[in-house]
Amino acid sequence: MLEKALIGSKKYYGLVTLLLIIIGAGFYFYLRQLSYGLGITGMSRDVSWGLYITQFTFLVGVAASAVMVVLPYYLHNYKIFGKITILGEFLAVASVAMCLTFIIADLGQPARAFNVLLYPTPTSILFWDMVVLNGYLLLNIVIGWTVLASERKSVPPPAWVKPLIYLSIPWAVSIHTVTAFIYAGIPGRGFWLTAIMAPRFLASAFASGPALLILMCFIVRRFTRFDPGKEAIQSLAKIVAYAVAVSVFFVLLEIFTVFYSQIPEHMHHFEYLFFGMEGHEKLVPWIWTSAILAILSLILLINPVTRRKEGILAMTCVAVFASLWIEKGLGLVITGFIPSPLGRVFEYSPTGPEVIITLGIWAMGFLILTILYKIAVTVKEEIST
Repeated sequence: MLEKALIGSKKYYGLVTLLLIIIGAGFYFYLRQLSYGLGITGMSRDVSWGLYITQFTFLVGVAASAVMVVLPYYLHNYKIFGKITILGEFLAVASVAMCLTFIIADLGQPARAFNVLLYPTPTSILFWDMVVLNGYLLLNIVIGWTVLASERKSVPPPAWVKPLIYLSIPWAVSIHTVTAFIYAGIPGRGFWLTAIMAPRFLASAFASGPALLILMCFIVRRFTRFDPGKEAIQSLAKIVAYAVAVSVFFVLLEIFTVFYSQIPEHMHHFEYLFFGMEGHEKLVPWIWTSAILAILSLILLINPVTRRKEGILAMTCVAVFASLWIEKGLGLVITGFIPSPLGRVFEYSPTGPEVIITLGIWAMGFLILTILYKIAVTVKEEIST
């Protein structure tokens, strides 16, 4: 089926070319980073996780969200998701590929990644994060490709695929739970030291991922003859609505707990994030933008009238995606370092090369997604005709 990715319209080749150019720019600056070191980025001794890890954290959630279409379709025989399940699985493949690449970019020397395999440490959360991410990537590639090939031949999928599908459901939850434990397992960072870190991660994941999938469905419908189905999109929109509501609720729980308890160590992070501290307020406009977008999108999603209007739904999904990208990336990761355990406020700003490398990795992910969607949509069109 790979040959189907080589045949397309001028718009398809134009998109692929554009993505390759961005990837090339990102790779060029990555080579500069590899030569000069992480000093080319805005990271420092005080803020040692920056733009790369924020993207990794956010995209793990997008990858895990594939379970929101896999579980209803395969476990509850929800046939409405039949057309979009493969789109969700391939979205997970592209997302995990970006996650792993962002980890490599964050390492000063990429060869250090092999230390996890050469010197396995089962007591380390990072070891298990490597296991679940690579395992989830392999599961989605095998399941998605095998099921699509069976559909193309108009035969049922092999019997051995079903256990893998069932395994992928708890595995999807595990990849984001383990990622949350990386943060919640650091006792010196009060901002992350919370028992609901994993539930917060999962709630935001089940909002941002399906929101992106809805946008992908709109794009596929606009530029191809394949229609994922209006009812499937509306069902996804309901999932996004509930997930956004839970995500907002969890954030409010954190705010209440921190400010009602009046523990300074925990309050300072939220004060810096929402109001600034000692004249440092780089993240303040970002987090308030995230909060406003979250509330507006929640109102529009809960209301059935606005949710059913696809133009409004598309803009709402963009708002959800942007809101959670800010809250889960910049708001969660960066603020965990500010102020430092010694009370020092040292802000972080990504550099130009760091941004271009990040855009290059995103372009790589969308190139993978474009190729996989081109294959899947072509097969679906062949089946329908």
